[in-house]
Amino acid sequence: MKNFEFDGEKYKEASKHQKEWGARLIRELDLKGDETILDLGCGDGIVTAQLAEAVPEGRVLGIDVSSGMVETATRLIRDNLDFQVMDINEINFIEQFDLIFSNAALHWVKDHNNLLNNCFKALKPKGIIRFNFAADGNCSNYFEVIRRTIKEARYRRYFNGFEWPWYMPKVSHYEELIAGCKFSQVDVWEENADWHFPNSDELVKWIEHPSLVPFLEFISEEDADSFRNTVIKRMLESTELDNGRYFEIFRRINVFAKK
Repeated sequence: MKNFEFDGEKYKEASKHQKEWGARLIRELDLKGDETILDLGCGDGIVTAQLAEAVPEGRVLGIDVSSGMVETATRLIRDNLDFQVMDINEINFIEQFDLIFSNAALHWVKDHNNLLNNCFKALKPKGIIRFNFAADGNCSNYFEVIRRTIKEARYRRYFNGFEWPWYMPKVSHYEELIAGCKFSQVDVWEENADWHFPNSDELVKWIEHPSLVPFLEFISEEDADSFRNTVIKRMLESTELDNGRYFEIFRRINVFAKK
């Protein structure tokens, strides 16, 4: 599976909706304040830092495969918070964490069977996982635009053998997958998190980073601006509302499991 490099500062500016989801997820956790927590796909570290604030007597480790993300996140390091560049697919901890948390990241991971088994090993007895990531039906406007654009004559030569970068399952599929693991308690459910971008600038920021990154990596410098501008123009046209806002469909999968 290909990993992509991201700019943590650009992501920080483009991820207001992800931050809102993450903050809500933390508020819903029943934390005592002394837990040891692993955050998978920590990004710019802002949500991870909120986790650290919630466990003043505990410790939080945020990991991300993108050095650009971790470079931004490390500015938030404190006594009970650290960050490391690490591939989620290769975590190899043994009974170290009370909670393994992830917000808006795990749709970038293709092999969730491997992920779940590694998480099970990394949890202490009675530890839990709490994930929120993209589900089937997510970003349908953007995906329609991007699929149409990469098939056009000018661009399709760049995408011969291109592997779709995301895993966004149906709830029923994920229920079957996690049932094959050894968790004692499991709950999987879908969430409607549709988002209204307040203006075109906010929509464009999200399109550029992270959404276009997996595609621009395959396109020559000569055609990159044209590709970017075509996608943005089509997205603005397809998502604009009468009130000047821009609407995109977001579907989330929520996962709770206890060891």
